[in-house]
Amino acid sequence: MPRARDADACPGALQVHRAADGALVRVRLPGGTITAAQLATLARASSECGSATLELTARGNVQLRGITDVTAVADAVAGAGLLPSATHERVRNIVASPLSGRVGGRADVRAWVGELDAAICAEPELAELGGRFWFGLDDGRADVSGLGADVGVHALDDGAALLLAGRDSGVRLAVGDVAETLVAIASRFVEVRGKAWRVNELADVAALWPGVELGAAFPPVTKPPVGWIGQDDGRVALGAAVPLGVLPARVAECLASIGAAVEAPLVITPWRSVLVCDLSEEAADVALRVLAPLGLVFDENSPWLTVSACTGSPGCAHSAADVRADAARAMSVDSAVHRHFVGCERACGSPLAGDVLVATGDGYRLFRS
Repeated sequence: MPRARDADACPGALQVHRAADGALVRVRLPGGTITAAQLATLARASSECGSATLELTARGNVQLRGITDVTAVADAVAGAGLLPSATHERVRNIVASPLSGRVGGRADVRAWVGELDAAICAEPELAELGGRFWFGLDDGRADVSGLGADVGVHALDDGAALLLAGRDSGVRLAVGDVAETLVAIASRFVEVRGKAWRVNELADVAALWPGVELGAAFPPVTKPPVGWIGQDDGRVALGAAVPLGVLPARVAECLASIGAAVEAPLVITPWRSVLVCDLSEEAADVALRVLAPLGLVFDENSPWLTVSACTGSPGCAHSAADVRADAARAMSVDSAVHRHFVGCERACGSPLAGDVLVATGDGYRLFRS
């Protein structure tokens, strides 16, 4: 159902959220792509002006917490090329299949990300989109399609299927029409949304595309690609899961140094992990030896992949517990169900599948299964 609030409180790099532990800055990374130099800038900003940690989000973005000098961080973000539009910076929420163009998939959607980002920023009225509204670009492997984007596409052998609220609309698009169509639907959403901030909050999704009938949702993917991943071109991508999505600034700096040394592209995934791409086998071996001891997870059977959590105490004033610490204590390699620990019934960051456990003050109760 629609939220009651009229104002969008979702944070960005300029409009920040005042959390219990200080200002919270969220930097959008369309498609999760970030250069080594940009990652180093964010790590440095967090170390100098904040908590010395980077939080990876479920939209492939990065948050900096406890910021004491918002202006300095905004200037650093802009200087790194991560703030191309001051008016649209909170609505550049584009999630794309992280391994697209490198491993499998029906299409390489990386060019679509740039086209869609430019189209979003070029449409003045889209500045009115909520900061939680997001676009999904799935290369046909069904990793992103199962995450429930407000509007997106799923690549087919010829063209793409249009998705609304993560469900197939039955509409088929030519590749050249993807960006234009997604922007047109987002613009229509701004016109008809009322107090809704997400497509699934609309009373009638057909308001976005007359006569549309939504099919079944794609099954959600809950685990990131981790470990040694052979690319189609013979090179290697390393998938590193970040426990509870909290990346220490010093580890981020090490990732940035490795990326810069071998000119490796970096991708933040919507499962709170990092891909270091296009490595030779020799470079991948060295990187793995350096990064594994720093706490990054390269084992697909690690119990860290079975738990997640919201920020919790002390960072969030609404939380009834230090949920991250509790999640770390509760993880189990034998768990068949992903468990997400939250500090209150807002249940921030909850995945689409698995158990959500909400803190009660003296333990946890099942909030959603």
